[in-house]
Amino acid sequence: PEEMRLKLGFAGGLHLLFNNVKSCDVDVPGAPDQLTIKELLVWMKENLLKERPELFLQGDSVRPGILVLINDVDWELNGQLEYRIQDTDNIVFISTLHGG
Repeated sequence: PEEMRLKLGFAGGLHLLFNNVKSCDVDVPGAPDQLTIKELLVWMKENLLKERPELFLQGDSVRPGILVLINDVDWELNGQLEYRIQDTDNIVFISTLHGG
């Protein structure tokens, strides 16, 4: 099966949910143009998310207050959950909610 290598980043405290990792390279199953962000979030939940998934995910998307940048562009300009991931994409998740 095909895989793509992505760079994931976590900022604004989100790294605490991902084993204190602020950025990592991951190989995810799928071919370019086939895997969506929505499917990536499921994969991340199953493979990377170590603690309190409710702080990162709500329903099948990220929680309100989490910005997602795809290659430094706001995902709202890229179709959000329906964005089709390309090999070597750089996807950064930034929490704008501090404290708690």
